[in-house]
Amino acid sequence: MATYDDFEKLDIRVGKIVDVQDFPEARKPAYKLTIDFGDEIGVKKSSAQLPQNYLKEELAGKQILAVVNFPSRQIGPVKSEVLTLGVPDGKGNCVLVTADREAPLGGRLY
Repeated sequence: MATYDDFEKLDIRVGKIVDVQDFPEARKPAYKLTIDFGDEIGVKKSSAQLPQNYLKEELAGKQILAVVNFPSRQIGPVKSEVLTLGVPDGKGNCVLVTADREAPLGGRLY
């Protein structure tokens, strides 16, 4: 069973998607995301399997939650620096985890 200390090891922050690009090299349909986490963390790259539920235009400006303290991961030609968080919809496709109100960039989940 996980403990609260285990949870505290995860650094989950609020960021704003500032750019969305197609990712045709991905094995499953995905986008390349550029996410701004504010002054402390800065701008990071990620990839996410979102085309089934989101148009690129819908994602620009959206606030999301991401784990920012995992090691970078190479996904094809893209270096993913953060893990963008989502949950499956009824068909198993990703629905983003978001704040229900505007939050300061870089705000930490607690």
